[in-house]
Amino acid sequence: MSAVVKPTEQTVDDWLLDPSLAPLAADDPLAPLYRATNRGELALPFCAACAQTLDLDQEICDNCGSTESTWRTVELRGTVHTATLMHRCEPGLVRTQHPYPIVDVELASGHRLIMTTTLPMSTTPAIGSAVHIGFRRLGDVAIPAIDTLEDE
Repeated sequence: MSAVVKPTEQTVDDWLLDPSLAPLAADDPLAPLYRATNRGELALPFCAACAQTLDLDQEICDNCGSTESTWRTVELRGTVHTATLMHRCEPGLVRTQHPYPIVDVELASGHRLIMTTTLPMSTTPAIGSAVHIGFRRLGDVAIPAIDTLEDE
């Protein structure tokens, strides 16, 4: 049985990492992602030629070989593909002293993202659980995170 992540109405301040670890969104290759997350949306890369989903850092489409990409808003829903409970204590960078979930989520768009939860959890969501994606605020950047478990 999984613990329930309570839904949030907005982006929540990060419970996991120190704000100094926030990316510089304007200069980052993932700037389209961060612009969207700051609006409460999730934009991910697709091949501009054939619309194949691309990984965040993928420069060449595996399907057609194109080097052009476009970022499109995707649905904030997915399914837990894998999950692990991280036991890490790193004072100054990691805020929590307790284990926390790291979850590989396959989004409805076909993309896969590694994330944690918007609120602390001491267990991992079950593999196959449907999830809704929300956002954690790390410094000035919103980061995708599991907001709710849809199966509960």
